[in-house]
Amino acid sequence: MNGLKTAVLLAIMTALVMGIGQYFGGQQGMVLAFVMAAIINFVSYWFSDKIVLAMYQAKQVTAAEAPELNAIVEELAARAEIPMPRLYIIPTDAPNAFATGRNPKHAAVAVTEGILRLLNREELRGVLAHELSHVTNRDILISSVAATLAGAIMMLARLAMFGAYFGGYGGRDNDRGGNAIGMLFMMILAPIAAMLIQLAISRSREYAADETGAKLAGHPGGLASALEKLHSASQRNPMPANPATAHLFIVKPFTGRTLTQLFSTHPPMEKRVERLRQLFGHF
Repeated sequence: MNGLKTAVLLAIMTALVMGIGQYFGGQQGMVLAFVMAAIINFVSYWFSDKIVLAMYQAKQVTAAEAPELNAIVEELAARAEIPMPRLYIIPTDAPNAFATGRNPKHAAVAVTEGILRLLNREELRGVLAHELSHVTNRDILISSVAATLAGAIMMLARLAMFGAYFGGYGGRDNDRGGNAIGMLFMMILAPIAAMLIQLAISRSREYAADETGAKLAGHPGGLASALEKLHSASQRNPMPANPATAHLFIVKPFTGRTLTQLFSTHPPMEKRVERLRQLFGHF
């Protein structure tokens, strides 16, 4: 169901790109914006793992340096039938973890010093199973596609605003530019819609990783307990994370609540735990 939801959301974003291009007519502008977004995200797709690991000063560790961490990941990777990912530890007390890499052969799993101290072995195993599920579910690729489409929509909207400011679109203002509602949607509401869809995709992938991770670990209890601990701890000790990378972490690294969940990269923690209980029975 989450896979279908993701596909539908990506299709809607694609339709937004095409709709903006059709509305303003200029195929060249649409193609240029899409190509620019694709190039930016192509570079991000190939080098995002190195960028984000360097951003958080993550240090790669060996089996000798982190024997328990290595043993758990090695066992789970074998169960998932993927190559052993590179392991990193982030020097911060804030408890959190993320996975990155463009495919299972180039994957990396990073955990903070705080999470290693906070969780017991079963809970840590649940978290690592969740992160490896992001790798097996190809979530990095899906996120890159979503980012490309969202970027294309935002670039097209900027081109539209630039054109409108200088009285562009030739003599077709009466046909297109004169439609104030349509212009407002294309220049302002479409980028907002693209962002909301991108965040919805991120939340869907978290649900999917919870489910797949619980199955990989063999029992959902460890993951559910870990999520509750991490949520509580992150409220007391938030991680100074870059908002652009918030979607990578297993729990939202920031504190605070918004009036709605529309602008959150993660589903509400209560819903994640309750969903695990519904899927696997009460534990």
